[in-house]
Amino acid sequence: MIDPAAPAEKAAASVVPSHFQSFLAFDFGLKRTGVASGNRLLRSATPQSTIKAEGDARFAQVEARIREWQPDALVVGVPYHPDGAPHENTAKAKRFARQLHGRFNLPVYEVDERYSTTEALAAGAKDADAASACVILEQFLRSLP
Repeated sequence: MIDPAAPAEKAAASVVPSHFQSFLAFDFGLKRTGVASGNRLLRSATPQSTIKAEGDARFAQVEARIREWQPDALVVGVPYHPDGAPHENTAKAKRFARQLHGRFNLPVYEVDERYSTTEALAAGAKDADAASACVILEQFLRSLP
């Protein structure tokens, strides 16, 4: 099993099999979860509709996205304080990543998502959550060989 706790930017080159081409990324939030799809060939991401649900309702919508996009793996943004220290939402995002792996049996990679929302807003995003998921996924894709 792929270690979902390994930061993607450090482990991606050695952990992500080269045949994994398509990815679905999530910017986890308590009320909303941004979603983006992307692929290794283009190294770009496209925003998808933000999931506005909690608990099992969130996972039903995640399942629908997985069925629609058929990704090889999932990517989850994990927030940290600017100094790299974890905070309350760090543990929640990591739990979400573990739940995704457990429910959908797909590899899940974590990406340090510091400043992803700031970057999305600076680029003029109308849906900051989906745009943040794009930032997270593109950061992950850039780390791949």
